[in-house]
Amino acid sequence: MTHLTILALGSRGDVLPCAVLGQGLQAAGFAVRLISSENFAPMAVQYGLDFYPVPGDAEALLTSGGGVTLAESGQSVWKMWRSVKALFWEMATGIADVLSQAELWQTDAIINQLPGGLFGVDLAEKLQIPLITMAVIPMMRTHAFPMVAFPPKLAFLPGYNALSYRLAEQLVWSGFRRAVNRWRQETLGLAARPFLGRFYQIARLPTLLGFSEAIVPRPPDWGQNVHYTGYWRPEEPEWTPPDALVNFLAAGSAPIFVGFGSMPVRQPQQVTQVVLEALRQTGQRAVLQAGWAGIGQSELPDTVYLLDYAPYGWLFPKMAAVVHHGGSGTTGFGFWAGVPTLLIPFLFDQFYWGRRIEALGVGPAAVPFKTLTAAKLARALEAAVSDTAMRQKAAALGEKIRQEDGVATAVRLIEQFVRLNADKNLC
Repeated sequence: MTHLTILALGSRGDVLPCAVLGQGLQAAGFAVRLISSENFAPMAVQYGLDFYPVPGDAEALLTSGGGVTLAESGQSVWKMWRSVKALFWEMATGIADVLSQAELWQTDAIINQLPGGLFGVDLAEKLQIPLITMAVIPMMRTHAFPMVAFPPKLAFLPGYNALSYRLAEQLVWSGFRRAVNRWRQETLGLAARPFLGRFYQIARLPTLLGFSEAIVPRPPDWGQNVHYTGYWRPEEPEWTPPDALVNFLAAGSAPIFVGFGSMPVRQPQQVTQVVLEALRQTGQRAVLQAGWAGIGQSELPDTVYLLDYAPYGWLFPKMAAVVHHGGSGTTGFGFWAGVPTLLIPFLFDQFYWGRRIEALGVGPAAVPFKTLTAAKLARALEAAVSDTAMRQKAAALGEKIRQEDGVATAVRLIEQFVRLNADKNLC
């Protein structure tokens, strides 16, 4: 049986699609191992994957600061770098320690979600096995648009887009270089990678994109090694909604979903009041998800339902619109549901998805969390609910995306890559 190792770190939204893909690969006859942060062990069990934990919680990259206030959030890659660089060494050494276990070297190919092919490209080099990279965010070099963490308003500058990728690559590599090179030399017996890394080699590897080309059109300078598959959407388990939620949905017009997922905030009461005031101004009903932000923990009107949990695949199609932080997974569910989406981005790729939503005409312009006010939110909500053309475009896009089977496409491509490599070895 062919054995595959998936290396994935990050937030739940980063790792869950990898687990979903792993489950699809196992159903196709592969043996699959997931290497990720120890807090995702229950997820690995849920999807039936062999699991090796990396010590720590990579979600701390987002939450170690204890949350953000309305005045602090933003998309600056430099601010993000300052907030996470202290954690890079701990994370990198933890990954290196895990990947030093000899039993993990018994694998036929590596599927790597880490940026820049970190660790996966080194182990694949040592074992002389195929490496496939994957992403749920468009992170590959292109001249068409800047790297998602960089402000697009400077894209008019010659060479800016291309430079943004090199800067981002170098920032990440500088945080991991010392740990990776020590591991390469002491454990793998390989030469150290250079100061500037070898990103030009990684850019030529087979790459699977776990989102739709209908959302991110292919830039003309992406090679044929880059493959769109569609979203790796989990098959949600049978779920019985609580009677209170069923009754709320039936009691009036379709509500608006509002939730910030894993984004923590230090002023949940203030944010709750902003949301409630915007709903009051627009006369909209809402399903308010507490999430890590802890919003909604106050007296709510009868027109607002406080949600603990509901599968997005069940809930979102029942909404008039969805309002959220813009994580790639939640954004994908919004597209799939075919309803208008309004993003309240906090950081990184969330701003990028907000721009894509506006460009596609399936939602109003994003309202950054750091500038969020009741008046701005009310105006955006009014547009999302009342704009007929926007609603029609969202519905048409959802219909198109629901025709894609991202997991099946990715599994087929991986089978081709692995078989091609096996045929080469026989020659």
